[in-house]
Amino acid sequence: MFQKVSPRSNLQSALAILELIYHSTVRSVRKSHGNAFFAILNNMLQAVIFVMAFYLMFWMLGIKGARIRGDFLLYMMSGVFLFLTHIKALGAVVGAEGPSSPMMQHAPMNTVISVASAALGALYIQVLSLFVILFVYHVAFTPFEVSQPFSAFGMLVLAWFTGVAIGLVLLSIKPWFPAVVGLITIVYQRANMIASGKMFVANSLPPFMLKMFDWNPLFHAIDQCRGFTFVNYVPRNSSLEYPLIVGLVFLMIGLMGEFYTRQYASRSWDARR
Repeated sequence: MFQKVSPRSNLQSALAILELIYHSTVRSVRKSHGNAFFAILNNMLQAVIFVMAFYLMFWMLGIKGARIRGDFLLYMMSGVFLFLTHIKALGAVVGAEGPSSPMMQHAPMNTVISVASAALGALYIQVLSLFVILFVYHVAFTPFEVSQPFSAFGMLVLAWFTGVAIGLVLLSIKPWFPAVVGLITIVYQRANMIASGKMFVANSLPPFMLKMFDWNPLFHAIDQCRGFTFVNYVPRNSSLEYPLIVGLVFLMIGLMGEFYTRQYASRSWDARR
């Protein structure tokens, strides 16, 4: 409690911040369950249920063969995993501890560390779930090959980044309008069940339907990911630059909004939630 604070160099400060982010990330991962293994297992089961639900839906509708030539489950996973990563990152950032949280009373802690740890915790769980599920599918069921694995993984990170950026904007206005932000978050996550385009191939959509989806950065990330996953699919109706630009714009807006909100932090905000 009573200790002398000695000046630090830039390197020491950076290492201290990274250590804080690491411990906060571990805390955010274990927050959903006391056992970290069960927290990750719960996320894996959710991803498997999503994939199997869409697989059964396509099978019953008889449109399983009308998709990209290649492994059909890999096609479904390329959409479901990016969708889950996007909405989980957004939800984690929106639910991160704000400037009025009791955790902010500790001197080294700040909202940047809180947001970074929540975002990295969501990414860690999703990436670990992705590799475990794909490994089990490859070994136990059928071998598969990804055309450009590193580029496809980059699209997963891009979907996570756009989710973090949009979530940061919502987090910055959450203290002012908590009920509205909660409603917007739920509506956005539910709308992306369809608007993400994980059930469609962008190249097969007519122009009037394409306009219903091309506003969504997640739609572009999923379609580009399928272009990197399958050797015989070349995305023509999506862009790699669009989700990156949208993510950077929302990130800058979110950072400015969070800085402004932090200046007016009040402990009474928590009583309104």
